[in-house]
Amino acid sequence: MEFGGLTVEVLSGPQIASAVPALSRLRVAVFREFPYLYAGDEAYETQYLQTYLDAPSSLVALVRTQSGEVVGASSALPLSAELPELRAPFEAASLPVGKFWYLAESVLLPEYRGRGLGVRFFAERERRGRELGYRTATFCAVDRPAQHPRRPAGYVPLDAFWTERGYHRRGDLRAFLSWQDLDEAHESPKPMTFWLKELT
Repeated sequence: MEFGGLTVEVLSGPQIASAVPALSRLRVAVFREFPYLYAGDEAYETQYLQTYLDAPSSLVALVRTQSGEVVGASSALPLSAELPELRAPFEAASLPVGKFWYLAESVLLPEYRGRGLGVRFFAERERRGRELGYRTATFCAVDRPAQHPRRPAGYVPLDAFWTERGYHRRGDLRAFLSWQDLDEAHESPKPMTFWLKELT
């Protein structure tokens, strides 16, 4: 399916290798925006993306222009294959990590938003989770205070969009990931709250 000249390509496991350089650049660019404010670098992102190459059931949906440029991507993999920090709240709550399908990041350059790709990202990732036999999908999002100094005027959180997709916020499931904000000299832990949905 095309979205105004854009196409979506779905890759898994080792197939993702060829897209890693483009994915690294894209993640650094998009995650600089609020609410993540991530002062990242491509070298770290390339290292992190090895997680997806090592997980045979992982998924990356790439958005390409007609010229082949990667302008968006969305990823998913078993929660059991993710970072220990992301598994920790489930383990602490005695929830079986191996039964959760984790929807990781979705990144899309601003000029390509508003075309329905966010809905497509969720559909592709949930479809893969069902195919693999997972009954619950989850993701987490960073918590930023309403009065954060870098919050853009008119910023609208994605909570309503996620709720429309059938997800519910679990305030009792929180992880802490560390990264360096744009206005920070060093990394600091950021609270991340999980959202869950039953895949029927």
